[in-house]
Amino acid sequence: MGIRDELQAEIAVAFDNDLKDAVCQFSGESFSEKSVDPVTEQVIGEKISYSGRGVLSRYRLDSIDGVNILRGDLKLTALTNEVSGKPGVDHLITAPDLLTGKSQQYKIISANTDPARAAYLLQLRRA
Repeated sequence: MGIRDELQAEIAVAFDNDLKDAVCQFSGESFSEKSVDPVTEQVIGEKISYSGRGVLSRYRLDSIDGVNILRGDLKLTALTNEVSGKPGVDHLITAPDLLTGKSQQYKIISANTDPARAAYLLQLRRA
């Protein structure tokens, strides 16, 4: 068992137990461009959907620089093995609003993984 597998197993247990109240379900979607219709100039492609669970949190105040991270941006941490697709920049994520709990749509501003590629680290902004 490698370090990634160990990390994912331990974090999954934490998601199920200690962090259970902080974990939320989310869904994501992107649009893959296949081609452009030359007559109508409409993009022809398909919608790609995926889902997973993770912890949605606010950025620390000292991390908000007003340029790269704006007030209101959120951080979503999700295990790579629990997300059914690959999140990317400009994808749309639907997750609960931290204040109201109602479904809210966010745009991915940056998408990274930790060094072991065990978790996605996503910066979200209201769409």
